[in-house]
Amino acid sequence: MRDRFNRQFKRNRDLLEWFEAIVLAIVAVALVFTFGVRMIRVDGHSMVPTLQDGERLLISSLPYTPQYGDIVIIDEYTSYGKPLVKRVIGMAGDTIDIDFENGIVYRNGSALYEPYTAEPTYLQETVTFPVTVPEGCIFVMGDNRNNSTDSRSASVGFIDTRDVLGRVIMQVPL
Repeated sequence: MRDRFNRQFKRNRDLLEWFEAIVLAIVAVALVFTFGVRMIRVDGHSMVPTLQDGERLLISSLPYTPQYGDIVIIDEYTSYGKPLVKRVIGMAGDTIDIDFENGIVYRNGSALYEPYTAEPTYLQETVTFPVTVPEGCIFVMGDNRNNSTDSRSASVGFIDTRDVLGRVIMQVPL
């Protein structure tokens, strides 16, 4: 009888340990996805060829300072009203100018080397250039420059860095 009791106790203890491990793993994953990383889906063609419509991205939502070239996710609470996936072109104090005839973007007087773009920047929106990025803001553009609503449009404009949800850390294969 005692031997049967010991086997039953050991089996129950093993089940409880498995249950505890599973619960802890679920809690850990929930915390990471709540506070550390998020999964989002690209909606549109403004980042082609770098990102495709419908592609899934893992973004870091930990606080950080945007850097040149980062692909960032911008909160839907901006004046544009939708979440945006764009590339950081300018930061506070930078002067951005665009030669729309030749399709060249300049930052502080230097032409940018942009191998990630689909084609040169010919589409002029509602903002008049040159512009200087205000403190606490960034200037963003899509990689598909002639099919992107970005900081060249008054409907998007400069992005307050507090509206940056995070930066892309990896593309998630389907």
